[in-house]
Amino acid sequence: MAEKIEVRKKKERVPILSQEMLADGIFSMWIKTDAARSARPGQFMSVYTNDGSKLLPRPISICEADEERRRVRIVYRVTGEDTGTAQLSHMKAGDSLSVIGPLGNGFPYEKARGRKVLLLGGGIGVPPILELARRIESVRKQIVVGYRDGNTFLEESFRQNGEVYISTEDGSAGTKGNVMDAVRENGLCAEMIFACGPAPMLRAIQQYAKEREIECYLSLEERMACGIGACLGCVCRSVEKDAHSHVHNKRVCKDGPVFLSSEVEL
Repeated sequence: MAEKIEVRKKKERVPILSQEMLADGIFSMWIKTDAARSARPGQFMSVYTNDGSKLLPRPISICEADEERRRVRIVYRVTGEDTGTAQLSHMKAGDSLSVIGPLGNGFPYEKARGRKVLLLGGGIGVPPILELARRIESVRKQIVVGYRDGNTFLEESFRQNGEVYISTEDGSAGTKGNVMDAVRENGLCAEMIFACGPAPMLRAIQQYAKEREIECYLSLEERMACGIGACLGCVCRSVEKDAHSHVHNKRVCKDGPVFLSSEVEL
């Protein structure tokens, strides 16, 4: 089972240190926050816009956490013209916004020490794999990241933290296809798997790990409202009954977003 830890839930107003566009519709923002001191790979920040008509925060995975300089990096995709993420993309250094975090339960990366691991990220599930890659101490760290096209954002940062393999849907870089196509094409294998990405990708990884009896942890992508487990708007189906709702559900924001692959049904 993924490690469960206590998280802070206090909303704070934080300054934006920098913002840049990494690829079409993909933005990187550094914020100054004490959340960096306790953040774990796989956790997320609930980020509020400054538009009072948009009451709910946007859950955005932590891409990097710099404890010494008390700053957190979030990398996100703009999902439409009149959305919260679109509003965030127009903000700049010197502006401020409200956040809550770190939230959720992260990857139990300490378990990977001395083991051969596969780190798999797809789409907007790529950013949280970076902090994970930075922290894992393993015998062999194999990072497989999947993109739509040749705009392979964060690739250079990944190359500083392990062996990197790329997949693209259009074949413009690396293996044509998805991350599992890249795993097969490059003959990769591991004793442990960590992954984040869309449900079809995670479903394939879950089956791959089950067939090979590999310990595997998945970070689920799900629409979230409150971000703290109160609204039950982001449940996923679980193998065991949830202690909170007494049905076969888990709250992705509170019980996850990271789960042992055998815990959940995708």
